[in-house]
Amino acid sequence: MGAQISSLTRLRTTAQRKAWRTHYVSRIRFVDAAVIIWAIVGAYGVRFGFADLTNGTIRDFDYVLLSVALVLAWWLMLELWGSRESKVLGSGTDEYKRIISASAWLFGFVAIFSYGFRIDTARGYVGLAFPAGALGLLIARWLIRQHLNLDRRRGQSSSRVLIVGSSDSAAHLVESLGSVPEAGYVPVAAHLPGESNQRVEQTNLTVPVTGRETDVESILAAISSIKADSVAISAGANIPPRDLRKLGWELAARDVGMILAPALTDVAGPRIHTQPVAGLPLIHVSTPKLTGGKKVAKRTFDIAIAGSLVVILSPLFLIIALLVKGTSSGPVFYRQSRVGLRGSTFDMLKFRSMRPNADAELAALLEAQGSADRPLFKVENDPRITPIGRILRKYSLDELPQLINVLGGSMSLVGPRPQRDGEVALYDDAAHRRLYVSPGMSGLWQVSGRSNLTWEESIRLDLYYVENWSLMGDVVILFRTFKAVFASTGAV
Repeated sequence: MGAQISSLTRLRTTAQRKAWRTHYVSRIRFVDAAVIIWAIVGAYGVRFGFADLTNGTIRDFDYVLLSVALVLAWWLMLELWGSRESKVLGSGTDEYKRIISASAWLFGFVAIFSYGFRIDTARGYVGLAFPAGALGLLIARWLIRQHLNLDRRRGQSSSRVLIVGSSDSAAHLVESLGSVPEAGYVPVAAHLPGESNQRVEQTNLTVPVTGRETDVESILAAISSIKADSVAISAGANIPPRDLRKLGWELAARDVGMILAPALTDVAGPRIHTQPVAGLPLIHVSTPKLTGGKKVAKRTFDIAIAGSLVVILSPLFLIIALLVKGTSSGPVFYRQSRVGLRGSTFDMLKFRSMRPNADAELAALLEAQGSADRPLFKVENDPRITPIGRILRKYSLDELPQLINVLGGSMSLVGPRPQRDGEVALYDDAAHRRLYVSPGMSGLWQVSGRSNLTWEESIRLDLYYVENWSLMGDVVILFRTFKAVFASTGAV
């Protein structure tokens, strides 16, 4: 009897801690319904007019029934496709992908059904409802996510995570999860099975250690003591397979999530494939390659966007050129040798934002601030920048001539930032992987903090881009670039 009461109390406490998920999903269901009704009713009104409805006489009654059916089916499809599952909410693109997939399948079925039964469905009605609803759902989910992310930055609406593993892997996982609070996982403690006191003391763990026992009962006791919602099993966990399976059963009974965190770092989902073999979930990691069709797609995208921007921004080019020439002596454009794809060099173009012969002063300035022996040559409060140059740099307008580099093929719209020979000479083996793709006007580290990031953070983000390139990723980075530029975040 006492065990049953303890179990019920434990489940009730877990449910209370997870109440935010119930409220969040309920809010999403309500908003989804509102957006779908708006899209369907709007499409009906645009296609057939609202006059019949307001007059109380409905001539297109079949389309009213179709509209009601579409609203219900669309709402249910979003549920069936898992777009409201807690594991995809708050971070990542899976939530958005599932929304698009559910919507496309629904309207694809409507098209097939209409064709198969020879039903003449108004194309204008369907053609308005689908894009309006899908776009409305994406925008609504994004807005809700911003509110959730704000809560998570405050330490709310997140899962409390107990990390189980070796001291080194636990420390890495604590640091990684702590750097992205928007993901919704807050490491609150670590359990280090089989680790020695000396090893734990040598590790820079920023969370308390609940114990070093290897038995399942000790791990379950640690979960109860810290009121964890999830358990993350990191690499090097000294737990036998049978005990790990037993732990999974116990966690499922207690409604506590179980997360397996392999030692892979900076590898995105599209490169990871799970294949069950002999009861083991083997993880396959595909080799990153930017060749063949992918290379052609990226190059075509670069030419189309860069060419359009050059035409559209040509008046701005002329105005900036006149301002640069009229406010200081020297050429309009600044050319500098940079290292590009596979170590090749090219001349990168910029609107000149410094006084003439500024490069000759760089070494002395770096020496004065004590950073001559470090990559990422940046001078704080650089005295060489002209007044108009500061404005150009604040909004990255000095970078616009690099569109010509993109058209010429020496650069891409998105990629690792091209650097000088002196900086590349200081690269380690990992940093050299930046040169596996063409350098870009913008990149992942520019939109993640621009010049405010450390060298190590910049390299990690560039390597993540190289290892996980996708065309959709380039599109997302370009949108984030416009946001960062207009906010002048981290500008120099």
